[in-house]
Amino acid sequence: MPVAPLSTDRPVAQRQLAGMALRLLTAALLSAMFAMIKLAGQRGVHVVESLFWRQVGSAVCATAWVAIGPGFASLRTRRVRAHVERMALGLVTMALNFLAFMMLPLAEATAIFFSAPIFSTLLAATMLSEPTGRWRWGAVIAGFLGVLVIVRPGGADLPLSGASVALVAALLTASVTIVIRRLSATEAAATTVFWFATSSLVPLGLLMLFFGQVHDATTMALFAGIALTGGLAQLALTGALRLAPVALVMPMDYTGLIWAALLGLLIFGEWPAPVTWIGALIVIASGLVILWREQRLHRRAAPVTDS
Repeated sequence: MPVAPLSTDRPVAQRQLAGMALRLLTAALLSAMFAMIKLAGQRGVHVVESLFWRQVGSAVCATAWVAIGPGFASLRTRRVRAHVERMALGLVTMALNFLAFMMLPLAEATAIFFSAPIFSTLLAATMLSEPTGRWRWGAVIAGFLGVLVIVRPGGADLPLSGASVALVAALLTASVTIVIRRLSATEAAATTVFWFATSSLVPLGLLMLFFGQVHDATTMALFAGIALTGGLAQLALTGALRLAPVALVMPMDYTGLIWAALLGLLIFGEWPAPVTWIGALIVIASGLVILWREQRLHRRAAPVTDS
């Protein structure tokens, strides 16, 4: 078996490090955004308002990204209906994610959110007919056991309503990944992100007529923070995937649990129970196994069945 020569291309290594750094930044920004959403909710802010300002930030960043990068001509699409469906599903998913972080401690909501890759594997197997063998099925089963450890059915520590919302949000997040996979067959990433961010402002703007309120300066500052962190996280996430392989940057997402725990302690006086850390580690390990198996299969030249 021939051995590939060692690479002396230092810029490639630097790009990979930059991609990992951007993904770490994404995790920190998203944790900060969810903390501000939780704070805003405690100040009487409706979830529609947080969604609106989050999408304002994303729309501004997506527009800048397109203007600097591929140009507005790249936004032409023949799949208008698919983009509208993606927008509708994305908004419902984001709303449930926001509600989950409002209803649960930050660390627990984050840990449950990490179950999205488990649902993605199930949906990819059933909807996309992707090969799924014992490795990934085993990871899926272990991941669900980890979720049960976090949720602790019958326990009094975690609100059942909040945990249910978080699980549905994770399932819908997985559904969004399936929709995006289908869109990516014909649409560039910039096109998908731009149309989701900008088109979502239409229904959210209409909803703001009913749910928008007058707020004090502190709450408006929270809105600005939500818009800024949400928009920057979108850019950092996109940049990370452009600079480094998915298998290298995806594990960086799990540092979000550390940020969530720290922010929960500093801002809300929350600290995860030991059982939450145990369940989170199981879920994270399951997600990493799924990612490893998927990347291994993609590297094989000939199509094979997962074993």
